[in-house]
Amino acid sequence: MSEMDDAIHKNHRERMRKRFSEHGFDGFAEHEVLEMLLYYAIPRRDTNPLAHSILNEYNSIANVFEADVSELAKLPGLSESSATLLSMVPHLSRVYEKSKCDRDNLLHDTESIGQYAVSLLKGKVNEEFALICLDANRRVHWSGIIAKGTIDRIEAYPRLVVAEVIKHNAKNVVFAHNHPHSTLMPSAADKNTTKKLAEILKGIDVAVADHIIVAGNRFYSMAEMGFIF
Repeated sequence: MSEMDDAIHKNHRERMRKRFSEHGFDGFAEHEVLEMLLYYAIPRRDTNPLAHSILNEYNSIANVFEADVSELAKLPGLSESSATLLSMVPHLSRVYEKSKCDRDNLLHDTESIGQYAVSLLKGKVNEEFALICLDANRRVHWSGIIAKGTIDRIEAYPRLVVAEVIKHNAKNVVFAHNHPHSTLMPSAADKNTTKKLAEILKGIDVAVADHIIVAGNRFYSMAEMGFIF
């Protein structure tokens, strides 16, 4: 790269950083978001053509972020470290959202419960089942993923749920699972599982506050829709 090219790229990067510092990613095209992220893995190269080629291959920035690192790294011009940086984005987003929820971890209404569930499950590419253990005042004692499934199916085993509830001394619990590529509406299996688990936990004096279904940034509350009594 010539000194003139180097200066051009440096100025372009500074303009992009200034845009971001003033407006965030508002107004950025998807290829510009990728281009800017790649600055931090590829410090001395024009990343604009690479960003375009990645999007041509994966069709959307969401597909890029969710791609397998080893497959992503096979693209010409993209190293394993660059691919890892891109794949970190949805995981960083979940950490950030959960940290925000943990600043005030009192789940007192449907909105706070739903947003907490989103923070645990947003960006997951397969179905996962989360358990949120609350004390009598609805403060979070513990939360985590306790079962993982396929793209459209997951099994929540009652013994595992009960063991975690007892371990974390929960008085109230929230179930949450994601629908990665489908509707927010609960399936018949979702309803049956919720009913069965609620009956089992009632026997040890633990109430089910809600079962949240997550799809992207959206959530569906089974309690709000009358499926939990």
